[in-house]
Amino acid sequence: MARSLVFSVGGREYSTEPVKIERKQLYGWSEIHAFDDAGRECSLVSTDATGTVIIPKDGIGLGFMAEGRWVERSQLKTITSDGSEAPLVQSSYSRVNQLAEKVSDETFLDCAITGFYHLPGADADLVSAVGDDICRFDYCYLDSYETSPAFLMNCPVDGKPALFMFVGVQCDFEFVGLGEIAVADEAGADEGDAADDIDFGMF
Repeated sequence: MARSLVFSVGGREYSTEPVKIERKQLYGWSEIHAFDDAGRECSLVSTDATGTVIIPKDGIGLGFMAEGRWVERSQLKTITSDGSEAPLVQSSYSRVNQLAEKVSDETFLDCAITGFYHLPGADADLVSAVGDDICRFDYCYLDSYETSPAFLMNCPVDGKPALFMFVGVQCDFEFVGLGEIAVADEAGADEGDAADDIDFGMF
């Protein structure tokens, strides 16, 4: 059952159920199957560090160790740079998400999109309120210590307005100025000359 997101814009609240669009629905997918000489499908296994012990599928798990002792996940705490405990952010599905921030195309394109959702049952007034803008809000699927930038925008489908939600990761780009001087490296030419002098008889 789909979970509902509640958005607030213009003093009104709207509830909608986002439907995730999987990447394979857009681009398709491929699978690799291995078979032995008898035509039987092979299964993937792992080995230990020595390569002598075979570990079947699902035989490896992840855990947390501290000073040689096993630590339960419930015992772990997230702290900030000053050592204080980080505040837990409530799931986007358990709170009202404000759509007060409108951003530029550049801000949206500065994010690597990791999640893509269609909001097919969005109220017409919500679609109208978003209009041609890109609305940004902080998103987290579960209660978490960090959020992801999410964007709400209209992308017409078959000529009709359709509301979509994009969840991403902020990318940090370093600006390269035009004033930087490049230095020609002539080492490549010397290396090429040396390569021509190789005596293949030594092999």
